[in-house]
Amino acid sequence: MFQLDPNKQYPKKLYSKAVIRFQDCDPLKHLNNAKYFDYFFNAREDQVATIYEFDYNDYFEHNQTSWVVYNHQIAYVSSAKVSERVKIISSVIYYNDDTLVTEFVMTDQHCKTVRAVLWTTSKYIHVPSGKKTNHQPEVNKYLKKICVEGIDFEHITLNLRIKTIKKELLEGVFIP
Repeated sequence: MFQLDPNKQYPKKLYSKAVIRFQDCDPLKHLNNAKYFDYFFNAREDQVATIYEFDYNDYFEHNQTSWVVYNHQIAYVSSAKVSERVKIISSVIYYNDDTLVTEFVMTDQHCKTVRAVLWTTSKYIHVPSGKKTNHQPEVNKYLKKICVEGIDFEHITLNLRIKTIKKELLEGVFIP
């Protein structure tokens, strides 16, 4: 179970490093399109557990709620290649009563070139019934603390967001 510390500043963008593995690549030595999801989701799970001290399994067991993927939007901008060291940045960019949007960005190790960007939209459900439900008040407080501000998700496209990310990477402001 996670304990939100009201006095703590939580980072909104989490990042980690990964190495593109040979077995995850196609014959052209590019990361297989489906494998981007594995790298993104594994990174997010590790980042959230380490930085936010959030244990998904424990939380779901105690609250009988979960987020279920509803939609993905992905752009493969520049191929990640075998043995390449990459950075994976993940963050919550939008939430409302029952929805959560997580943004994943893979860059080269120097955070200069975007490899891929993924938006994953998830719905919050009551596990025993499988029906959509609203976030509990403590979840809303948590999401408010960790959500990146200034991204107008409801009025922006993935392509426009990629342009902004590229610009922020060049300016060195994408990752504080």
